[in-house]
Amino acid sequence: MIKSSEIKKIVNDYSDVKIGVLGSHSALEIMDGAKDEDFQTRVFCQKGREGPYQRFGRIADEITVLDKFKDMASAKYQKELRDSSTIIVPHRSLTVYLGYKTIENSFKVPIFGNRKLFQAEERTARKSQYYLLEKARIKYPKLFKDPRRINKPCIVKVQEKKRPLERAFFNVSSYKDYVTKSEEKIKQGIIARKDLEKASIEELAIGTYMNFNFFHTPISNQVDFIGIERRLQTNIHDYNALPAKEQLEIDIDLQNIEVGHTPASIRESLLEKVLKMGDKFVAAVKKEYAPGIIGPFSLQSVITKDLELIVYDVSLRVPGNPIVATTSPYTKYQYGQTFGVGRRIAMEIKRAQEEDRLDEIVT
Repeated sequence: MIKSSEIKKIVNDYSDVKIGVLGSHSALEIMDGAKDEDFQTRVFCQKGREGPYQRFGRIADEITVLDKFKDMASAKYQKELRDSSTIIVPHRSLTVYLGYKTIENSFKVPIFGNRKLFQAEERTARKSQYYLLEKARIKYPKLFKDPRRINKPCIVKVQEKKRPLERAFFNVSSYKDYVTKSEEKIKQGIIARKDLEKASIEELAIGTYMNFNFFHTPISNQVDFIGIERRLQTNIHDYNALPAKEQLEIDIDLQNIEVGHTPASIRESLLEKVLKMGDKFVAAVKKEYAPGIIGPFSLQSVITKDLELIVYDVSLRVPGNPIVATTSPYTKYQYGQTFGVGRRIAMEIKRAQEEDRLDEIVT
């Protein structure tokens, strides 16, 4: 485990901070926000995936092309990053391609975030997102530890076999349905049996799905509410758009692979519930994973017919939602301008640098 004192020593020697990111997931949003606050940027791309960063040339000052994403953690690049006063901003792809063990034990570069907390996103972790939601007294779906006890519509949350970034979720309504669908997906090579054994089975929460995005660090004055978006997923969205008669006539496997985002807002009378939920989650995490949340997080929720909020997933790093940068009224209410997670991160790093508090917002 990398000691926090090591990272504090490194970042306290920094001057003219740069912002670095792995070239996937939400790298464009992070770098765009960095440029808005006049930071230099560096992006690490896997060979063959550098196109967008070359095309949108304004936001990437330096593009490093690697054979594999994991090469970003090599001793050579770690030294370059430290020598150039670079802070890494994490997202889902960073945690997947570098891995929690590398990030926690050998990646000696300051990270804007609590590196011990990232693994809590996994439902198999000892102090997982379920644990944190329980500590925060935030409602989440009922869990079925034994698939034989399934007696209502549920969603099985399991990792895809071939693509570690994707989750091969599927819906079931009984144990028989669970066996049929899971065996078919194993046969097709979509999931592995060992991953199915670790899967979470949640009661399917019915309502309107909204992802509530927040921001907080140890030097923040409050928990910022950044905005709301909804996920666009294939092929389930296209299937749901068909008339019921046609749905019944089509025999296809449904998948909810995220392919995009669409903006959303919430009626004002429900906003108080959302804000309290963010405050409670930050307070709970601080007790369980000191120094607590550093940066953005998302509580992906369902609003039921009774106007109850149920959180079905938690993101503990930059969520992939660039649409918020141009559509959120909530940052404008607070700051007088509309911006997204990327710029909010850059604003906090700039403030910390000016106040000589960088060691409080990195680990």
